[in-house]
Amino acid sequence: MTQTILRKHLMGRISADIVSVMVSVAVDKPYSYRVPDGMDVCRGSVVQVPLGPRKVMGVVWGEPKDQVAHNRLKDIDLAFDTPPLTDELMALVDWIAKYTLAQPGMVLRGVLRSPEAFGEDKPIAVFRFTGELPDRMTSARQRVIDVMQDGFAWQKRALVGETGVSPSVIEGMVKLGVLEQSFVPPPPIVQPPNPDHAPLQLNDEQKAALELLREHKPDEFGVSLLDGVTGSGKTEVFFEAVADCLRAGRQAVILLPEIALTHTFLKRFEDRFGARPGEWHSDMTPVQRARMWRSVARGKVQAVVGARSALFLPYPDLGLIVIDEEHDTAFKQADRVNYHARDMAVVRAHLAKARVILSSATPSVESRNNADQGRYAHVKMLGRFADAKMPDITAIDMKEDGPEKGEWIAPKLAREIFSALDKKEQVLLFLNRRGYAPLTLCRDCGYQYQCPDCSAWLVDHRFRGVLQCHHCGHEVQKPKTCKECGAEDSLIPIGPGIERIAEEAARRFPEARRVILSSDMGGIVAARERFEEIARGDYDLIIGTQLVAKGHHFPKLNLVGVLDADLGLAHGDPRAAEKTFQILTQVTGRAGRTGKAGRAFLQTYVPEHAVMQAMVCGDREAFYTHELRAREAAGLPPFGRLAALIISATEHDVAFGHARGLAVMAPKAPDEAKLKLFGPADAPVAMVRGRHRVRLLVQADKQFDLSGYVRYWLNEGPKVTGNLRVQVDIDPMSFY
Repeated sequence: MTQTILRKHLMGRISADIVSVMVSVAVDKPYSYRVPDGMDVCRGSVVQVPLGPRKVMGVVWGEPKDQVAHNRLKDIDLAFDTPPLTDELMALVDWIAKYTLAQPGMVLRGVLRSPEAFGEDKPIAVFRFTGELPDRMTSARQRVIDVMQDGFAWQKRALVGETGVSPSVIEGMVKLGVLEQSFVPPPPIVQPPNPDHAPLQLNDEQKAALELLREHKPDEFGVSLLDGVTGSGKTEVFFEAVADCLRAGRQAVILLPEIALTHTFLKRFEDRFGARPGEWHSDMTPVQRARMWRSVARGKVQAVVGARSALFLPYPDLGLIVIDEEHDTAFKQADRVNYHARDMAVVRAHLAKARVILSSATPSVESRNNADQGRYAHVKMLGRFADAKMPDITAIDMKEDGPEKGEWIAPKLAREIFSALDKKEQVLLFLNRRGYAPLTLCRDCGYQYQCPDCSAWLVDHRFRGVLQCHHCGHEVQKPKTCKECGAEDSLIPIGPGIERIAEEAARRFPEARRVILSSDMGGIVAARERFEEIARGDYDLIIGTQLVAKGHHFPKLNLVGVLDADLGLAHGDPRAAEKTFQILTQVTGRAGRTGKAGRAFLQTYVPEHAVMQAMVCGDREAFYTHELRAREAAGLPPFGRLAALIISATEHDVAFGHARGLAVMAPKAPDEAKLKLFGPADAPVAMVRGRHRVRLLVQADKQFDLSGYVRYWLNEGPKVTGNLRVQVDIDPMSFY
């Protein structure tokens, strides 16, 4: 792999003394800089350059296109001793910028790390016993000598931990010549994985799926949709595809939607390959991220597991990208650069001549359509591993069999819970709503507590005694008197949140050991500990939000109750049916994964809805057929394209006026574009963090260059001034 890096470096060498550099800030194009005498750079070289009063990171993009007077240019300050970025990664930056209308400099910012990532790993100080004894022996010194009699070198921290002495004891023994200090290179950040360490024993269906994946050669582009029901063993199959990639000498990356999943997944990877993969996620320290970045760039890390941003690491020879739970909306980046990691993975793989595996039990409608049309290989796995059965799903009609007033668990579900607990089975109660109640109001005057900076209710978090906004994080201590009328003890919660369900569960099932799982109930480490405890059987009743629906394996879980199965259908979201079907399938799929017959109950007010019918009948094909027909009739993705423009300002009239001006100046498109413009209209969440939000939505034919149209529109439309912001979201996933 080192020879590959060197060959690409030499091919991209630039002989000119002026180069264009793309800087990692909000800029639309590269700037020209002089190359100082004695400095050797090539296309892709990572450099530091002056930009105004600052020093910023950048990448040599090539020879300058514009002629600029030599004496008006500034010199490159520093060329870092790190392999240059590959042509395919630089092409990816350009492609994403053009497609999403983001500034190339901001896309590049997602690739580069801090300057610390481009240096060398610092050597580690170690200590050895010289054989000399101190004139005065103490018990602390004796403990150190006893430990170091083996002749091995010890780091100070390890030596302190083993002997219990203070660091000053070790430093004193160095001064006396009893210990000697030296420096050694640090160990590799991860050991190389062995593709033949512990090959998995696959069943017949898994073997057939793997053979279909292998039809794409390791050095050719190809996309496969690994479409398997929950518990079918998809992970084992794509692990073997990763092994094939490693045997071919290429790098592999596996993207996960949720950091909380990483710990369990890393253990499974280590069991299969004999070593942990490289990690890349926000829970890492800056030092860990810097070391990982440079190790990947130098070809020293062959496999990476991480969040969506791991897609932008500088792999010199990327051969395989796996997107696990490819349908998950967490793969959509919605800040500064609005990209979808699933779609950008396909683009990067095409540029790198690599393979892509999209794995899901509930594929996105777009991926499913691509498989149906033959653009992706469709690899189906319809049976559960080890003869486990899919759960039996029942809809509870809340209009006919709803709970008593003040309760949220329907009688039929409550009876099933009692039965499961009697049989020592685990039960999961699912409600995708954090907190105690989504709204707090005064029973005397009707005042509703709302965030002062967002058009959103404050959510009651009773365990912490606060009312919190889930959009901006604003929170206040829950008052004892009404803010509006001053009435005491008049505040009442409206609707259930997960904490309220836990309160009801404690009252109705007092003997059950209960645990709450939600993204705001502790950090990542705490969540991992809870998952491990659940897997061990430490809890009987699990009460969770969507955090529990993502890829977890709970062996003793056989009953799932979804308390508000209609929740995702209550908004005007074109993807509402798809998202609801996906989360219901994922959460009910937690039941019955180890051979016992699992059961799931959906509390719904619309049991006749296509999503509920598909769930109850276990007919996923019926859902996809219905949804694809509905999308095609409406011209929605994947049969059409959407672009959202979110205009925001601190004053409503300013935001709405600019949006109206944009709408008036929208360019006329050819008839075949089938272009429609909706809005302007206040966003469903009309204010966030003190900024008023107005939306425009553009719909067009699938073949129309919607990115180019919006770019031209914004260039020709009214200019952004003051505190106005215009955010463009090509292929939006959210419509709030």
